[in-house]
Amino acid sequence: MAGVTLRDVVKRYGTVEAVRGISLDIPDKQFVALVGPSGCGKSTMLRMIAGLEEITEGEICLGGEVINDVAPKDRDIAMVFQNYALYPHMSVFENMSFGLRMRRIPASEIRKRVEDAAAILDITELLGRRPRQLSGGQRQRAAMGRAIVRNPQVFLFDEPLSNLDAKLRVQMRTEIKRLHQKIRTTTIYVTHDQVEAMTLADCVVVMNGGLIEQFGPPQDLYHAPRTRFVAGFIGSPAMNFLDCRLEQRATGLSLSLAGGLCFAVPVSRSERYRPWVGKPILFGLRPEHITDVRDHAREDRAEFTVTMDVVESSGMETMVYFMIGEAEVCGRVETSRAVEPGQSMQLQANLGHMHLIDPATNLVI
Repeated sequence: MAGVTLRDVVKRYGTVEAVRGISLDIPDKQFVALVGPSGCGKSTMLRMIAGLEEITEGEICLGGEVINDVAPKDRDIAMVFQNYALYPHMSVFENMSFGLRMRRIPASEIRKRVEDAAAILDITELLGRRPRQLSGGQRQRAAMGRAIVRNPQVFLFDEPLSNLDAKLRVQMRTEIKRLHQKIRTTTIYVTHDQVEAMTLADCVVVMNGGLIEQFGPPQDLYHAPRTRFVAGFIGSPAMNFLDCRLEQRATGLSLSLAGGLCFAVPVSRSERYRPWVGKPILFGLRPEHITDVRDHAREDRAEFTVTMDVVESSGMETMVYFMIGEAEVCGRVETSRAVEPGQSMQLQANLGHMHLIDPATNLVI
């Protein structure tokens, strides 16, 4: 096993720069997820690490050794694809052992590796079946088993769960997490699903337009985003954003929003925000921090009343949507306290979790 390092990596397709000078250090045994919208460069980066795409500039290192000119088959990297890539005429055992047979590994060693991997993935009873006799989840396990038997230094996953239904995706997510806990191989996982990235990875790389917006543990990205893009991309439903203005009042700093709403800025944040008094800024707050009124005692809670536009119940909680000025805002309330669309409801905003963003740079203040 080994770590992976990218140094000023660039990938151009003609005049189009898909990856724009990325540097990244992935330590040995870590599970790192690359997440971002379509076209952000995450799959291109994965394919360059695998050797399936040539890099235009920069260096890629595996275990401290530069592998720019090393052929894919010699990189000791195993890749699991979105479409499984199983041979339909071969059994699961034959698919899993194919790479080993091409390397002329002894038959006894091949059988041991395949059986060990099958036991880890709970597919021992499927080894004699062909892909058409398997469910989608079983096929994905077989594809993962083919990668495991190689004992590679690095695993690469390219959106492996995108073809599965919602329930199976959750199940396979748990299986992949459990697999990494067992074998502790350096893993790089590409997905457009930020929930997958947050639940699976030790660290998450958020990409946008061929650049890294932020890299860090999932909770850091969620609670301390550095840019508007990260704040809006991480979290479901997405963070609410509202135009606002900071004002200095006798009682302290206040946020002035549309619709006549005015929230007092928590004292603990006053010094940080004071230089922005009188300037247009963006106010961000996640839906789970806009709730029904539960605690009147906390000074960082701001109460307000709005008219419900849409109410969506999911059983355990209810999402409510309403307008503040021309912006639609989402909140989360207890199902028993939700009102009908068109009715007024008193809500509270937990300003201890708010974010203010400079609209000129899109950086969190």
